[in-house]
Amino acid sequence: MRSPGEILLHIGPLAIHWYGFLIVLGAAAGGLVAGRLARARGDDPAHVWNMLAVALVLGIIGARLYHVFSTPAAGVGWWYYRQHPEAIFAFWRGGLRGFGIYGGIAGGILGIWLYTRWAKLPFLRWLDYAAPGVLLAQAIGRWGNFFNQELYGPPTNLPWGVYIDPAHRLPGLETYERFHPVFLYESLANFAAFLLLLWWSRRGGRRDGDVFLAYFILYPFIRFWLEFLRPDAWKVAGVATAQWISLACMVGAGITLWLRHRRPKTHTTQ
Repeated sequence: MRSPGEILLHIGPLAIHWYGFLIVLGAAAGGLVAGRLARARGDDPAHVWNMLAVALVLGIIGARLYHVFSTPAAGVGWWYYRQHPEAIFAFWRGGLRGFGIYGGIAGGILGIWLYTRWAKLPFLRWLDYAAPGVLLAQAIGRWGNFFNQELYGPPTNLPWGVYIDPAHRLPGLETYERFHPVFLYESLANFAAFLLLLWWSRRGGRRDGDVFLAYFILYPFIRFWLEFLRPDAWKVAGVATAQWISLACMVGAGITLWLRHRRPKTHTTQ
């Protein structure tokens, strides 16, 4: 499984990158899912696209900030940006790969909150509409890592191992050619979680916010285990930072779900 390169096509002097294309494709697919869920409950799906525009901008900013303040085992992080602050805003250096998903999620949630406040919409309900589509968008967007030859794991001889060019191999792994395609594992797991959340979104007996909280159990669970395969993980106290965040999300969302369902129901999804 060799990457065909980072560039999808050229339009004159403009280069369209696979990563950027897949992010837009994933966002559009997630928006379609959210719109259908909103329509099924009698809400105006047009809000989805207005909300998506705000959430995407703030999501990109949040993801970039996560990347800037990270300290990865290999690659560019805070140690570099504090010496070259002008590069923080140089998004074109290395395309869109220098981002952190948890920062992007935080920015996206802020975008949805701001829009729902402005449009006077129920915040938790619209988070529920968004949650399954976010997983679908992540499943699609992860393939950008294939084209960028990143987000791979340790060396492997398995038939689905991905070939990494010498220029993209991490320090200490230069003599190996094929690696675990961690991006593929996450993409498949995200798609399975998307189907599960979509199924639950269409069932009754829920409260607004339940699907959103379930997202913060399912995705962090996936991310926690896959971080064991990341040789370039940013670590704190010997543990990948993404694993600390994943644990906090799972515990926080699980306790919140448990507590809110111990109380009498005040609103149930129809």
